Amino acid sequence: MMQMRMKFAGLLTIISCLCAGSASANWQYPGQYVGDGWYQDNGSRFVLSFRGGASFMGGSVSNEVNSLTTGYYVSSVDGSVISEGYYYACTAAGGCGDFAYAGLGDIAKLPGAKDFSEYSFAAGASVGFTVENFPQWRMELGWDHISETEYNAAPLFEGDLTLEGGPVDNVVVSVKSSSAQSTINTDIISAMAFYDFFDGMQKPLHQMIPYIGFGMGYADIKTVLNMADLYGDLSLDVDLQNYGELDSYNVIQFYKSEKSSSNIAGLLAVGFSYGLSENMYLDFGARLTWVPEIKWALSNEDATKTRDWFSAKNVMYTNIMMGIRFEF
Repeated sequence: MMQMRMKFAGLLTIISCLCAGSASANWQYPGQYVGDGWYQDNGSRFVLSFRGGASFMGGSVSNEVNSLTTGYYVSSVDGSVISEGYYYACTAAGGCGDFAYAGLGDIAKLPGAKDFSEYSFAAGASVGFTVENFPQWRMELGWDHISETEYNAAPLFEGDLTLEGGPVDNVVVSVKSSSAQSTINTDIISAMAFYDFFDGMQKPLHQMIPYIGFGMGYADIKTVLNMADLYGDLSLDVDLQNYGELDSYNVIQFYKSEKSSSNIAGLLAVGFSYGLSENMYLDFGARLTWVPEIKWALSNEDATKTRDWFSAKNVMYTNIMMGIRFEF
């Protein structure tokens, strides 16, 4: 009997400790008990969010060829211009009798013919916390993925070139060069601070709560380039033959080229959330991400050698996304 009483007393002691622990634990929100049990919430929360939507990307395309000269021929009939490669091809076929050599031009001086401007899909997730005693501030570490986007241009470069070394120097001709079919995949890792516009320690329910955010991060970008010599100005260059093979017509067939690069990213965000419960919020907003540069490059067959070809400068990603945010 004495042993049973001791077991019963021990069991009561354990139960009492568990009850006391449960009573003093803060299972819902971080905070503290004050005085005789009144609970003071300090506003600190663990934050987890998921989002998805559409992305619009835009940037100015820049020539990165870095010096590449080719010869041009001008028609005495209508003033049209063809490259040296086209001239040799049509001469072999018995044509081009009305074209005369006009001089050399540097393809690297041609501007991009078409800016980068495309739509795609975006998705992301974030994890973070609200600041203790300042719950209007949220700190989040986020990841956003922009799905595969295309950039296609034919011609890739187009503009006026000043020719040298011909019968007459400083002849200005209008030329086109190369074409590109390419894709871009982007992942953005960011650290951001958000400010939610509300008063008190707890967000109000069933009403719109606007917010702003800002941060920094980096963009991991992969570009895939399929390029073609549509205008005959590339196939005769010996260096470029490292990045492709000449076909039976002596036209270079470039290898499929990939380039992975990382760059800094600056982010701004605006939007609003709507409280469904104390722990769950709908989120609708726009995230603006600035990336200084996206690069495309040619590569040889085994990708051991690359040559920059063009880039998109000051690229802006505008992501419009709907999401859900949990605050525990």
